[in-house]
Amino acid sequence: MFIAAGLALTWATFKLTRPFRLWIIAQPKDTPIGRAKKIGGRLLYSSTLIVSFALGSAGAFMLFDWPMLIREIVLTFLMAAVVTWGVRMYVMAMLVPSFMNVENAVEVRALPITNEAADHWSYWLPRIVGVFAFFGAAFILLPGLGIDQDGMMVLSLGADFVLLLLLLLAIWRRPRTQRDGARHIGHTEATWLLTAYFVVLFLQRIAGLYTYFWFTFAAFFLPLAIVVTQRGVNFVLRPGSEDVGQPTIPAVTIAVIDRGIRMIFILAAAYLLARVWGLDMQSMRGSDTTTTFILRGLINVVVIALAADFGWSIIKALIERKLGIETPHPVISDEDVPVLDPQQARLHTLLPILQNILLASIIVMAVLMMLASLGIQIGPLIAGAGVVGVAVGFGAQTIVKDVISGVFFLLDDAFRVGEYISSGNYKGTVESFSLRSVKLRHHRGPLFTIPFGELGAVQNQSRDWVIDKFNITVGYDTDIDFARKLIKRIGLELAEDPEFKHWVLDPIKMQGVQEFGEYGIVLRVKATTKPGGAFGMKRKFYVRLRQVFKEQGIELPFPTVQVQGLQNPHGAENAPLEITPELKMAVAQSHTIRRRKKASTTE
Repeated sequence: MFIAAGLALTWATFKLTRPFRLWIIAQPKDTPIGRAKKIGGRLLYSSTLIVSFALGSAGAFMLFDWPMLIREIVLTFLMAAVVTWGVRMYVMAMLVPSFMNVENAVEVRALPITNEAADHWSYWLPRIVGVFAFFGAAFILLPGLGIDQDGMMVLSLGADFVLLLLLLLAIWRRPRTQRDGARHIGHTEATWLLTAYFVVLFLQRIAGLYTYFWFTFAAFFLPLAIVVTQRGVNFVLRPGSEDVGQPTIPAVTIAVIDRGIRMIFILAAAYLLARVWGLDMQSMRGSDTTTTFILRGLINVVVIALAADFGWSIIKALIERKLGIETPHPVISDEDVPVLDPQQARLHTLLPILQNILLASIIVMAVLMMLASLGIQIGPLIAGAGVVGVAVGFGAQTIVKDVISGVFFLLDDAFRVGEYISSGNYKGTVESFSLRSVKLRHHRGPLFTIPFGELGAVQNQSRDWVIDKFNITVGYDTDIDFARKLIKRIGLELAEDPEFKHWVLDPIKMQGVQEFGEYGIVLRVKATTKPGGAFGMKRKFYVRLRQVFKEQGIELPFPTVQVQGLQNPHGAENAPLEITPELKMAVAQSHTIRRRKKASTTE
C-alpha cells in the first residue's frame, strides 16, 4: 500500500515537472556542453523522482504510529524498495533504454553502448540490485525474529546462490557487441571468464573467506569502474558535430573530471579494504605493530601517487592547451619556407622543456614523500644528493656548460622551434630541444644534434624581414633607364601575384649600376621579403625578365672568345683551319671562363 502511495506521488511529480523535462529535451545533443546538461538534467530529475517515491512510501509510513516490530519490518523493506527504485531511475538516466522513446538515444547516453546493450542492462541491473536489497533487508530482520546463526548461514547460502544465478543469466544473455561479432570466440571467452570469476566469489563467500572475497571483488570492479568512467567522460565530452562548428571542452577540464573520479574510486576501494581487514585509520597512528606500520605507509604511498598523477594530468592538459593543435615541424626548402606565428613558435620552444622539468620535479618530490611516509629518513638522501650533484657538476663541466648555455639561449629568445638558423658549419630548421642540445633539420634532410655549448654565435634567418640582392648583366648598348623601368614593372607584377603577395614587403627594383663587367654592364637588384619568401619569387623573376628583355630587344650577354691573328698558311679562304697550340689554348680558356661564369651564376 505504501509502495503504491510512493508511485502515486512519483506520478504526480512527473506531471508537475513537465517544463523541466522539456528543458532537458531542448538541450542540444551536438555539443559537449549540451550533452553534459542533458545527462545532468536527467540525473537531477531522477533524484527528484526518487525523493518523491521515498516521501510517498517511507515518509507516509512514518506519519502513523505503529507497533515497534511492524514499524521496523515495514520500514526496512520500504528502504529496500527505495534503493531498488533509485537504481532503476539512475540506470535509465544514464543508459536511456529504447523503451523511453528518446530520439537518437545513442548520442545522448552517458556510455558508448548500443540500444541492445542499454535495454539489457536497464532490465537486469535494477532486478539484481532489487533482489540483493530485499535479501539484505530480510537478513537485517532475521536475528530479531529468533533465527540462530546456523539458520542464517543456510539462508545466506540460498540467497547467495540466487544472486549468482541472476548474475550468470545477465552475463550469458547479454547482447553481442560489434567487436565481439567480428571475433565470435571473444564473446564466449569473456562470458566464461566472468562466470568463473563470479563462481570464485561465491565459493569464497560461502567458505567465509571474507578478506579474500572483498579483495577479489575490488580487483575486478575497481578497474572496471575506472575504464567505464573514462570511456563515459570521453564519450560525453567528445567534440561537437560539424553543423555547429565542432565546439570542444578544454582538455584540462576533461583531465580534472577523469582523474578526480578515478581518485575517488581508488580511495573508496582503499577505505573499503582497510575496513574489511579491520584497520582503524585513526588508531593506526598510535599503533607500533609492523603490519599496521606497513599498511599505513602503503596507504600514504597510494594517496601521494594519486595526488601526483592528478596534479601532473592538470599540468599536462594546461600545457597541451597552450600549445594548441600539434603542427608538423616545417622544413626549409628551396621551394617554400613557412613562417610560424612568433608567439606560437616561442610556446612550442619553451613549454616542452618546462613540461619535462615539471615532470621530473613532481616525480622527485613524490618519491621523496613516499619514502618519508614509509619511515625512511630523507634528510641524509637529500644531503647526499647535493654532494653527489656537486661532484658530478665538477666532473661533467661540458654538460653543465651545455645546460647553462641553453638556458641563456632561450632567455635571449635567440631561436624558436620552426625557425631556420645557422651557426658555424651547422644550419637548418629548429625541430626540438632538450636540456643540453638542439636538433637542426638541414633543408636537404640531415638532422644535426648540437650541444648548446658548441653553438656560439647564431644567425637567425627567420625573423622579421630579409633583403636579397643579386646582379643582372646587360649589354653595353642597353638603355639603362629603360631596363630599370622594365625591372620595376616586373617587380610590381610579382608583388601582386597571389603566390608571392603575402611574402613581399618591398617589390623587386633596381638599385643602379654595380660595375662594368667583362661582357656587359652589371645591374644591382634588390628585394625585401618576409623570411623565406625570396626563393621562389627570384626564380619567377628570372623567367619573366628573360621573356620581357627578349620582347624589348635587350640582349643578355654571355662570355665569348675572339681569336685574332690566325691565318691560313695555304692562303685559301675556305680551306680548313690549322689546329695550332695557340688555338687549343684559346679554346681551353674559353671553356674555363664559361664554367666559372656558370658556377658563379648558379651560386
